[in-house]
Amino acid sequence: MRTEKFLPPLSRSVLDRAAERRTQDDLMATLQEDPATRVIVVRGDETLFSPAGTLAARSPFAIEGSANWGFLGAANGLNYVVCVPDEGTTVDEMGGEWQSLRVCGGDIPAFDADVFVEALSLARWYVDAPFCAFCGSATTLKQAGWMRECNDCGRQHFPRTDPAIIVAVVDDDHILLGSNALWASNRFSCFAGFVEAGESLESAVHREVAEEAGVAVHGVRYFGSQAWPYPRSLMLGFFADVNAAEAAQADGEEILEVRWFTKAEVRAAYAGESDVILPGSASIAYALISSWAHS
Repeated sequence: MRTEKFLPPLSRSVLDRAAERRTQDDLMATLQEDPATRVIVVRGDETLFSPAGTLAARSPFAIEGSANWGFLGAANGLNYVVCVPDEGTTVDEMGGEWQSLRVCGGDIPAFDADVFVEALSLARWYVDAPFCAFCGSATTLKQAGWMRECNDCGRQHFPRTDPAIIVAVVDDDHILLGSNALWASNRFSCFAGFVEAGESLESAVHREVAEEAGVAVHGVRYFGSQAWPYPRSLMLGFFADVNAAEAAQADGEEILEVRWFTKAEVRAAYAGESDVILPGSASIAYALISSWAHS
């Protein structure tokens, strides 16, 4: 069911991450002064876009205040770095507009999406993990923003990624979707959850579907993956066939309603012809549902 049109939108790899350069002395200081450097400023889960709707990856510029910096990689003779200003630091927006990856990630060029998701993933780690997980002391960014070293015990910490499965449960020409307790009653998506300790991806698929939708599945097959920095997930998408469609039932806690949809109903929802709300184009759930609906 996977086609180029419905690849996971944040799965493209366009930058050469050039990890071997991260240990170079004064790399970040050099890049900040290099006219071949493009800076991605991240605030919360947003970055700046130009009036033309492209990533505002500007040349090095002065900011008023302190910030954390990291090296993202290189492409087409340019270096890309992320800048995460500290509170109180001012940034010249240069006529740009702040946009969220969650909102725009599926509608921007593949190059911009890849740079944005890497920048945001690092940026959230800078903000969320400033202290040593072993002794609680402050840490210092090293290796061009890809490692934190504890100022007290010297332990090294690296950006963390949490694997999570997301599965489209299908039964011939129907797909089973659920409505989360935190959503509006007419919003539906695929079933998902984090992989538990000591658990395989396939086992997580079986467990999550059984827990949330009350059905057993078979024929689990891999679709694709993408980073999802909310806060630090790697979403691994699957399709699975259901054993007994009539047994589908919401768990009543995390999922309040499950519903079988036809392909026509899914296409109508995405065309704005019904009151059903389906996942936005930045999510892997969108790719899963859309690829099935158009197969």
